[in-house]
Amino acid sequence: MNLSLIIPAFEEAESLALLHKQITDVLNDSSLSYEIIMVDDGSRDNTWEVISKLYENDQHLKAIKFQRNYGKAAALNEGFRLAKGNVVITFDADLQDDPAEIPALYKMIVEEEYDLVSGWKKKRHDPISKRLPSKLYNKVLRVMSGIKLHDMNCGLKAYKNEVIKNIEVYGEMHRFIPVIVKRAGYYRIGEKIVNHRKRQYGKSKYGIERYMRGFLDLLSIMFVTRFARKPMHLFGLLGSLMFLVGFVILVYLTVTKYVYGIYHMTERPLFYFGLLTIILGTQLFLTGFIAELVSRNAPDRNQYLIDKSIPEN
Repeated sequence: MNLSLIIPAFEEAESLALLHKQITDVLNDSSLSYEIIMVDDGSRDNTWEVISKLYENDQHLKAIKFQRNYGKAAALNEGFRLAKGNVVITFDADLQDDPAEIPALYKMIVEEEYDLVSGWKKKRHDPISKRLPSKLYNKVLRVMSGIKLHDMNCGLKAYKNEVIKNIEVYGEMHRFIPVIVKRAGYYRIGEKIVNHRKRQYGKSKYGIERYMRGFLDLLSIMFVTRFARKPMHLFGLLGSLMFLVGFVILVYLTVTKYVYGIYHMTERPLFYFGLLTIILGTQLFLTGFIAELVSRNAPDRNQYLIDKSIPEN
């Protein structure tokens, strides 16, 4: 199969039929074999009913419905698990991504051999309250990750199938997929300017809390991608350094007492600082040791309750 299209949807019943028509109009004019995978992320409106009706007239369509809302990362991860196409393209369900971009994105993966191509909404139709934080976030992430993309979080992305089968997204890590892809060893990451359309129906599912969590998520992904499988390399190193500092301080105080006759060492602030660094160093080292054991025996994080599926299993 040439192409898999993955569409996470949370309460986007009004948009899905039109999006489906636009996608099939583009693909029916091509010679590509394809599948469309819709993931209903626990919607409480009639999103699943719309998807079921679309399936009646389109056997290219596959879909699953979560028992509850798990988030976009979970929906993408399940879509990646199901995808069979050599090229995988992800779409947001709100009609802001243009299906006319599909052929060019497909060509960049197949002919130019990119591992990942991320859309860049150079001209955005979002309010300034959304554009400015996004620019700051992308600038910081470019510096920290070394990935020169203008829009890391664009929902319109194309991947090699091999890439999506070798990465895992969970929590809210969908914002950092290019970072995850790079850390997995796929370095051919490209960018394409794409058309950004105004939202026609519904409202954005992201509020101010998204920006409040952004910095913590950024720290999380930088830690997880580097140390998730080797936490001892971080905690063990920090713990050893702090223990060494404390040990040197206490050796110094011991020498000053017995060699130079400087008593009352326990009354000096330096003594308590040395003890503190030894204690913290020991705790950090033990934290790394425990984290190492946990990481080697952790169950799969991506386990989600599936309520319904199309076609039924």
